[in-house]
Amino acid sequence: MTVPTKPTPRTPEPRAAEALPSLPALHEPVISWFEDHARDLPWRRPEAGPWGVMVSEFMLQQTPVSRVLPVYEQWLARWPRPADLAKEPSGEAVRAWGRLGYPRRALRLHGAATAITERHGGDVPAEHAQLLALPGIGEYTAAAVASFAYGQRHAVLDTNVRRVIARAVAGTQYPPNATTAAERKLARALLPDEESTAARWAAASMELGALLCTARGERCDRCPIASLCAWRLAGKPEHQGPPRRAQTYAGTDRQVRGKLLAVLREATAPVPQTVLNRVWDEPVQRARALDGLVSDGLVEPLAGGLYRLPHS
Repeated sequence: MTVPTKPTPRTPEPRAAEALPSLPALHEPVISWFEDHARDLPWRRPEAGPWGVMVSEFMLQQTPVSRVLPVYEQWLARWPRPADLAKEPSGEAVRAWGRLGYPRRALRLHGAATAITERHGGDVPAEHAQLLALPGIGEYTAAAVASFAYGQRHAVLDTNVRRVIARAVAGTQYPPNATTAAERKLARALLPDEESTAARWAAASMELGALLCTARGERCDRCPIASLCAWRLAGKPEHQGPPRRAQTYAGTDRQVRGKLLAVLREATAPVPQTVLNRVWDEPVQRARALDGLVSDGLVEPLAGGLYRLPHS
């Protein structure tokens, strides 16, 4: 006798555009809430300009605001324009990145600054296609800069926005692990028609996900669209999709890479291999991490077993 297998739970598909809630009823409370409760962050101030917005978007990927703030302010004080960063070696960008994590972002930001200086006269381009053509910039960052710096109408889908849309509109606790075409289609359908309102909606829905509709808990009692939220109205059904990925760090190659980079960032001269060997006891993992840093362009090997941050 064949025992029937239990079907794998499927993540519910987002609602079709024709089944969307009234868009003004969704937009207006969220934007009004944002006007009253938005955090005063330096990249939201007019003086930040497009370059300040771009720097913040690179830094905020997978890094909380509290860790970004001091590094962001130091970065803009040192490199207030793309050309200021472009004329420095890329290793200085890695050094200034500090402990924000994912340091390849520093190299990509340096590459973007160089391209902006060479192709656009030092001004961050306003056109989405030109932003997308810059090295190190993907769909999300291009849309975010175009929206937040230039007030354009784009679907800006970060983790917080995706979670708000999943709950309020699609009726699921969490979005899929990776952004899907269906999510992008739904996000575009939710955009207000007017450009400046669409840009405001992008910022407001992102802030709602960061402050109230969070991954670890939701504050429905303070949410401006609780009465419209499909997930809440359905009784807050538990997540039925693939298991949520847990972020680990201790003992990983990422941790070893971070320790190696910390030594190199603090050094004023090339560092001998013997010094780096003290960073991590396990030689195979240590060598793999160091090789990875060299391969990623984050570390430059020199003759005589010396290493330094890149000087190119």
